[in-house]
Amino acid sequence: MMHIMRKSAINARAAAKDATHERIVAVAARAIRRSGYDGTGVADIMKEAGLTHGAFYAHFESREAMLAEAAAKACAESAGVAADVVAGVPPGSALAAMLAVYLSEQHAAGIDVGCPLAALGSETARQAPEVRRVATRHIKEMVDLLARQSADWGSPAAHERALVTVATMVGALMLSRAVDEPALADGLRAAALKHLTPDGH
Repeated sequence: MMHIMRKSAINARAAAKDATHERIVAVAARAIRRSGYDGTGVADIMKEAGLTHGAFYAHFESREAMLAEAAAKACAESAGVAADVVAGVPPGSALAAMLAVYLSEQHAAGIDVGCPLAALGSETARQAPEVRRVATRHIKEMVDLLARQSADWGSPAAHERALVTVATMVGALMLSRAVDEPALADGLRAAALKHLTPDGH
């Protein structure tokens, strides 16, 4: 009986630690998109998660390890949105639907819950290898998802179109957030949407 109770207590502690870890990562995933990698401090993350700064090292070996997990969660959330869009429309409409959601005013405004590639932009190039690896994996997944929407999926042409589409949609969203003129911001997203949408609408 004592062994069972002890094992139960250990399991409960492990579950609590896992839940706390996930809470920290979720907070960090929003923070990196909102404030950038360099603007995301350990103390601020732990405070927002309702924990002490000292508790950080019970969950992560380093700040870079936390950033990599946060980036992975942000990428997973972004991929989940795309998958939901694809699942909710007829196959032939998936690309247009994904582009419309990605280049929408709502996505542009929701920087802390949106695409981490557009939110973090050129900052990623200066991050630790494990962070860059997460970004690389997400870009490749996005390219593959978009290529799969092509009738000639599997061909070099479909892959190349997907590369151009990812580069254009991410760049347009990033620039639309950078400018201080709403009309220009809207124009950047609208032009990219018109150029990338298969039927031109």
